[in-house]
Amino acid sequence: MAQDAAIVVHPPLGTGGRRVTVRGEILGLAHSDADVLEFLRRAGLPDAEMLLDDPSFVTWRGGRAHDYEAA
Repeated sequence: MAQDAAIVVHPPLGTGGRRVTVRGEILGLAHSDADVLEFLRRAGLPDAEMLLDDPSFVTWRGGRAHDYEAA
């Protein structure tokens, strides 16, 4: 089984938004790609926009990637 990337965008919550973690540390609740990018920039990844669709860096769990609507 392949190991998850260090960055995980978790499934959409019932209230909308997706939890974002890096190596298990919760960075926040994202409601858009802009939120995810801001969390990753704060975590020291300034070129994060180039990583969002790279499965070796980001795992999108549950739902479609870039979809933040309530489950």
